[in-house]
Amino acid sequence: MSACDTVIDLTASPGLPRSPEGAPVFAEPWQAQAFAMTVHLHARGVFSWAEWAESLSAEVHRPERAVDGSDYFDAWVAALAGLLERKGLADRDAVETLRESWQRAAEATPHGAPIELSNDPLRD
Repeated sequence: MSACDTVIDLTASPGLPRSPEGAPVFAEPWQAQAFAMTVHLHARGVFSWAEWAESLSAEVHRPERAVDGSDYFDAWVAALAGLLERKGLADRDAVETLRESWQRAAEATPHGAPIELSNDPLRD
């Protein structure tokens, strides 16, 4: 097996919320999607395990993060966005604009309905 074929088990990430049985748990679908996107990008060689671990660790340990870990997936997404930005694959302003659009869409979506970007009242 070559270094490119090495598989890293991201489910072993320190701090990842888990069920009593030890399986990763996600409180919201977007958390599972962020996790899956990270796994996919790593598997495609976009970043190494060391790069991901460094990015996530730095974000999780920021002083403004919740001590109880309740914002773990917010840190996860920020770490992924920052890593992709540093690699020149994402633009901070574009990511922030998209985040704001998702937030407006969520606020405009009736309870129980799927959140879609088309629900953003400011989106063209």
